[in-house]
Amino acid sequence: MARAFARRGRGEDLRYAAQLDSAERGVVAELLRQVRELIAPGGEAAPSASTGDDFDAIVAGLGSDFGSITVPDSPEGLTGRGLPQEPRDPALDRLFPSANRSDPDAAAEFRRLTESSLRQRKIAGLTQSIELLRAVRGDILELTPAQAQTFMIALTDVRLVIGDRLGLREDADATRLDEVAASLDAGDPTAYAIAVYDFLTWLQETLATSMLT
Repeated sequence: MARAFARRGRGEDLRYAAQLDSAERGVVAELLRQVRELIAPGGEAAPSASTGDDFDAIVAGLGSDFGSITVPDSPEGLTGRGLPQEPRDPALDRLFPSANRSDPDAAAEFRRLTESSLRQRKIAGLTQSIELLRAVRGDILELTPAQAQTFMIALTDVRLVIGDRLGLREDADATRLDEVAASLDAGDPTAYAIAVYDFLTWLQETLATSMLT
């Protein structure tokens, strides 16, 4: 059972710790991996090494993608199983937003110059976050200030992708999603997706709060 991040120690001993059981860590790690795969198609990032415990079995049980997400009234083309087949996945525009919405040519040039290095930084952060989850012994995830910052960014990236899949664009969409969730059977893949999105939001908020106290 997950417990919120809390601040421990001070100075060089400062840490941010949360309790996450192996199943919870497995879900978060698998989502981190899928976002890494989205950013680096074809497995450009090396897979994490096996820890030899039940972690790999949990992750494998989630399947090759994050279930079948179908939300009523979601923008066309953003739902379905796995990643869309368009040349550029719409979720990438959430991860790498346009620098100039009024000038497409300028935005394209800026993206050409900067997106490659930004992708590599995100891949590195996602990989490090996966390894942090895999390294846990017991159920306590403990992060240094630098690791906490990396983990925070990685959670943001995952939430952006899931939010895109769920059609979250504005405040009204969140209200609609709550209404959809209330009407779904607990076994529905969309209900699971919404529950995981809410869990990641809670986890990130508790980490941010502990870092500000």
